[in-house]
Amino acid sequence: MMSTTPTFDPVAFKSTTRAQWEEAAEAWHRWNPAIERWLGAATETMLDDCHLEPGTRVIDVAAGAGGQTLVAARRVGPTGHVLATDISPAILEFAHSVATEAGLTNVTTREADGEDLSGIPDASFDAAISRVGLIYFPNQQQALSEICRVVRPGGRVSSIVYSTPDLNTFFSLPVGIIRRIAELPAPGPGMPGPFSLSGDGVAEAAFTQAGLVDVTVTAVPSPVRMESAAECVRFEYESFGALHQMLSGVGQDQRDAAWREIEETLAQFEDENGFVGPCEMLVVSGTRP
Repeated sequence: MMSTTPTFDPVAFKSTTRAQWEEAAEAWHRWNPAIERWLGAATETMLDDCHLEPGTRVIDVAAGAGGQTLVAARRVGPTGHVLATDISPAILEFAHSVATEAGLTNVTTREADGEDLSGIPDASFDAAISRVGLIYFPNQQQALSEICRVVRPGGRVSSIVYSTPDLNTFFSLPVGIIRRIAELPAPGPGMPGPFSLSGDGVAEAAFTQAGLVDVTVTAVPSPVRMESAAECVRFEYESFGALHQMLSGVGQDQRDAAWREIEETLAQFEDENGFVGPCEMLVVSGTRP
């Protein structure tokens, strides 16, 4: 009897993703210092590409716990504004709280699906940013269409995505181990996932297809620095909900075996000076004509 490949259900995928982030919100917030060390350089490049200055209005799509939201808010100053949106209300609560604790009054939050920003007026922002969010949208073109709709003509759009798996082995090796143990096929073309925009010219083509012009792609070395491989595994275990989703179909013994093998594998990036996990991010930017 011939086997069939399960049909991808974007509605179920979004529901699961929302649930993942509801559960992982506290951990992602707690790991924020490590995340900002990891993604800080790429974040600065993204904000540079958006030409942020005092008075700029910015929408942050899939904002998460708001690390990049705060950086953008400080750049645009009290006369500017940053709207942080995310599918998970729990994680947005952390974005709101950290902005309040930082004394930033120019940040607001809104629960919203990046593929459906209805209720947000056309051309109401000068720039749009998304840090490691666009890659997980089931319909990336729909998300880019909505993002472009709410950005004014001449405004800038910029997103941080992963480069190729071979340059991101801190993440791709665990993903490979989990796929093998859970007997999961590799994602097909066009499917959401960490490396969905990583191929040669893929990210640039996605922005161009969405109608953006002056598209650039900048590679930013973003090594993951931790005290040890064990600490990196704790970070991924607590914060990367997608990995748990991939393991959801196997028993606890297999899950435990997967995490043990992941730690053994990542140990190759550890020496007497600590752990340095290979990672390269791409900053993809363009202008709405």
